[in-house]
Amino acid sequence: MLHGSIGAIRREVRAKGQGWAREYLKTGAFTLPRRMLQVPPGEPLVMHSAAEFEFIRRSSWRIHMFGDVFMSLDEGVSSEDEHQRMRDAFESFCLSTPWGALCYAVSPPPLRSAERMAKRLAALLRFWNVLRSPRYAYRVPDTHHTIDGLMDYIYRKMLEAWCPGGPASVREHMALTVERMSRATREDCMEAVLRVIPVLVEADTEFKHREELSDPGFLRERLAALPPKDFEDFSSAYKYTVTMQLADWDRALGRH
Repeated sequence: MLHGSIGAIRREVRAKGQGWAREYLKTGAFTLPRRMLQVPPGEPLVMHSAAEFEFIRRSSWRIHMFGDVFMSLDEGVSSEDEHQRMRDAFESFCLSTPWGALCYAVSPPPLRSAERMAKRLAALLRFWNVLRSPRYAYRVPDTHHTIDGLMDYIYRKMLEAWCPGGPASVREHMALTVERMSRATREDCMEAVLRVIPVLVEADTEFKHREELSDPGFLRERLAALPPKDFEDFSSAYKYTVTMQLADWDRALGRH
């Protein structure tokens, strides 16, 4: 399903998504594709569209295109409650497979709460040895990461926010982070978010109000004022969701 040209994969993913949607509406469950291909050792997997330049003219493993399945899954589900139940059931199904755990770790959809991200990373850790075999093309041009390198690139800031000065091994650091995230209180989450924010502000030159966004008092006040659901969505300290919240505050400060 995820090997071939861009056009072929897009058609396959759409068809499979529609099939999964019909299956869920009929049985309340999902089953694995009938035909599964083995990824050869050392084979590069394209994990982000930014890495396509190197592979655009040839058949490749385009794992990043798995996200297209959600457009088809949404078809035929009318209520918001049923939509969420199906998404939750599909995530549980995917996390029981190496490819699913990889997809949800590399491109985690909302919600990105501490509890949910802990489950996603725990699933990835279960398949770590299997995922050591391929190489991964992500955002860095002409770079094929190991699974260790890929997870370090994506999650280093989050791991340090939860476990400052943790183990040198990415796998061990992630396991310790999962343990802490899975039992974290709101205050634990807030402390992790407050640890990651200065790193994100320093790295992003687009922020206009850097002094305010680096002020712990200002940040605590803004975090405390967020509705529980809004806070939950970035309580994992995942860098992209925290950056989006910082951008919202930065724009709000500019309007005053």
